[in-house]
Amino acid sequence: MKMKKHLFSALLGLQCIALPCCAANSDFNIRDYGAVGDGITLDTIAIQKALDAAAVSGGQVYLPSGRYLSGTIQLRSGVTFYLEAGARLIGTTNLNEYRTPQSRQGKWQRALIIADNADDFQVMGQGTIDGNKVFDPTGEEHKRGPHAFNMVNCRKFTLRDFSIVDHANYAIFFQECDNVEIRNVKISNGWDGVHFRGQPGHWCHNVNIIGCHFYTGDDCIAGDYWDRTVISDCIINSVCNGIRLIGPATHLIINNCLFYGPSTQPREQGRRNMLSGILLQPGAWSKTQGVVDDVFLADNTMHNVASPVTIWNNLGNTIGHITVSGLDASGIDKAAFSAESWTEAPITNLVLQNIHAEFNGGGEASQAQQAVKKPGFDVRSLPAWGLYARNVHELTIEDVRMSFATDDFRPVVVADGVEKLRIENFRYPSLPGVPISIFTTNVSQFIMNGTNVHQ
Repeated sequence: MKMKKHLFSALLGLQCIALPCCAANSDFNIRDYGAVGDGITLDTIAIQKALDAAAVSGGQVYLPSGRYLSGTIQLRSGVTFYLEAGARLIGTTNLNEYRTPQSRQGKWQRALIIADNADDFQVMGQGTIDGNKVFDPTGEEHKRGPHAFNMVNCRKFTLRDFSIVDHANYAIFFQECDNVEIRNVKISNGWDGVHFRGQPGHWCHNVNIIGCHFYTGDDCIAGDYWDRTVISDCIINSVCNGIRLIGPATHLIINNCLFYGPSTQPREQGRRNMLSGILLQPGAWSKTQGVVDDVFLADNTMHNVASPVTIWNNLGNTIGHITVSGLDASGIDKAAFSAESWTEAPITNLVLQNIHAEFNGGGEASQAQQAVKKPGFDVRSLPAWGLYARNVHELTIEDVRMSFATDDFRPVVVADGVEKLRIENFRYPSLPGVPISIFTTNVSQFIMNGTNVHQ
């Protein structure tokens, strides 16, 4: 009931926003400010003049059809930036033309479009934002260049309906921002999709990512310090992870999304299946402190992923209640569902319900005997083919069906250090060579189909 209440309150935040329409006589046409739109002339100054003029009285800046070459432009409070169908904002290859938000320093923070401490603005339309593959050999990994967007300490903004292509770093990056809607945006041919981060004193609140399409060469959606986030009705295709949480989050809903591989975008590894569909990994990249709690993963579909759902807790963080419900997954080719706490604090409560998962299988009995090492950044082979749980206070498996395409001689479930394990209506194949299908160690209470199991 607690989860349903939080789900209801979060969905109430998905309010319709009245959006301005666009026509050729919009308030501020960038061509009236000197933009050429031939893809050769640098139009940065003209576009910024239109944005600054609109900021004085509030209004809409209009990009008509054309190819507008630009360095960094800065969005302003109260202004709508509208890209007509056929309009293409193209990042210049001159790295000297890129700036960072005023409150940030370092080349990592550069972007084609920035906003800093701005309120109530929109970017929308059927046009395209083209990062132009502006890689930087002196950047991270000797290639990362400017982001397409970087917004810092902003409130109440909307990005919708346009496409982002060929970004050389994150497509949409925002930090310490609240009341954000990203809707019907298509991101392809670049690196990370949407990446948003808060700080211990300023989480990102009320973020909705709805109906977007991701085809990325790195994680589709990632970040930390999220509060009341909804990710819904998205198509997610990545050479890395679909959704990767690297720090605390509360009241997180991921609903009705399609995750699939192999990736359409290559990376050094070439095209491959997605890694984890959903990876909850607080403290993954750097030390974070806080809780991951009230997470609801509902009615999602996954195909050709290395692992469907992976949950790893690291020092400084705690994990409370997580529910995975209504998942249909197939072509799982590397690792089981995983829920592991590597701190003294166990994962409080994990519920897996109404799930159908088909694994590729092929594991050997010897793999079940291998010691489990603390995870790194990506999924690894585990002693179970279906579910591995370590240091969990309460684990429920209910109305779950697991199968494999090729015989797998590991247990379907390995539970180590689970205080209370409850299984109801769990179906899986049994093999003569597997003496124990559900292997438990340090499990205090095991209830299966309403009966206590003596261990």
